[in-house]
Amino acid sequence: MSDPRRHIELQNVHNFRDLGGYPASGGKQTKWRRMFRADGLYRLNEHDLVRMRELQLRSVIDLRTERERSERGVFPVQHLPLQTHHLSIVDVTWSDGETPQIEDAVEFLVWGYREMLEIGALRFVDALELLSQHDVLPAVFHCAAGKDRTGLLAALLLASIGVSDDVICADYGLTQQAMMRTVAWAKVHMPEMAQRYAEMNPVFLAADPKAMEIILAELHAKYGSVSEYVKRIGVSHETIERLQHSLLEN
Repeated sequence: MSDPRRHIELQNVHNFRDLGGYPASGGKQTKWRRMFRADGLYRLNEHDLVRMRELQLRSVIDLRTERERSERGVFPVQHLPLQTHHLSIVDVTWSDGETPQIEDAVEFLVWGYREMLEIGALRFVDALELLSQHDVLPAVFHCAAGKDRTGLLAALLLASIGVSDDVICADYGLTQQAMMRTVAWAKVHMPEMAQRYAEMNPVFLAADPKAMEIILAELHAKYGSVSEYVKRIGVSHETIERLQHSLLEN
C-alpha cells in the first residue's frame, strides 16, 4: 500500500492514485499505470495537467451527478486529447438529499453504500463494461471526493479481477489521509469549498475501512463472493475476462 508509485502527487487534486501493484489470485498482480481512481478532477491546474500528460490517459469516467458537474465543473478536456464519459452512479448526493440521522461514521457509510449498490447497480455495470474496453486504457474514474462512488466502483473492479477483500479495504482506507489533505488545502486555496466542508455532517467526510469490510462481508454472505455479486447484477463473463486481461500481469 505504501508503494511510492501509488499516490500521484498533484497540486489541486489530493486523492489521485494508481490501482496497480495489488496482489490478485493465481499469483498475479494488478498492472501499474493502467487504472487510476481520483477525486475532483475539475480542479486540475496547469502543473497538474503536465502530470496528466505524463500518465498518457486515454479516458476519464466522471461518476458525479449532472448538478455537481454543472456547479463545480468538469475535467479540462480542451487541454488533453482524451475521451470523457459521464456515468452518474446516483441521481442525488447526500448533501442534496434526505439522509438518516446517524452520528456513527461506519454505520452511516454502510447505510449509504447499501443504498448506492441498490440504486446504482446497473450504473456500476455500465462503468465496468466501459472500463473493460481496451481502447479506454489508461483510464481514471472519479467522483467528488474519490471516496464513496469511486470507492465502491474500485471495490467491485478489484474483486472482479481477483484482489482480496483485505487489499480492497486497505486501498479504500488510503482515502482517509487524502481527505485530510483536501480539507487542509481547501482552507488555504478554496475558502468556499472549506466552508462547505465545515458545514457538512462530519460523517459525510469519513472513510473508515470498517464500513467497506462490512459491505463486502454482506455481499459474500448474500451472493457467495463479491465477484459473484458483480455477475448477478449483469456484468458478463466476457467483461470480466477483458478486465483481467487488461489489468493483470503475472
